[in-house]
Amino acid sequence: MTFEAYETVVEDSGYEARGRERQALSLGIDRLERLQKERYSMEDQVQSLLYVRRLWTIFIEDLAHPENGLPEQLRADIISIGLWVVKEADRLREERSNDVMQLVEINRMIRDAL
Repeated sequence: MTFEAYETVVEDSGYEARGRERQALSLGIDRLERLQKERYSMEDQVQSLLYVRRLWTIFIEDLAHPENGLPEQLRADIISIGLWVVKEADRLREERSNDVMQLVEINRMIRDAL
């Protein structure tokens, strides 16, 4: 395998990873928007919020890994956003908040930036 071919594989895998991240965020956004628009059972609400929480926990763990290729400041900024998302999802689940749209907007901005 030539260096150019390897470089193409690495670039493609990064592009594919961002695509998967966009899809995962889109699913979370869809679930959150349904909570805002319709009445769901408590179980559906909890499952939707736990999905968003788990997704961001995975992102945070990846960003905290020393081998993550993003610049350190960007990683720190996204981790801060992720910690806010996790806390806000918990607040919604515990019914200490009812503003789902903030979570939708933050997730949408991150997804669209990928």
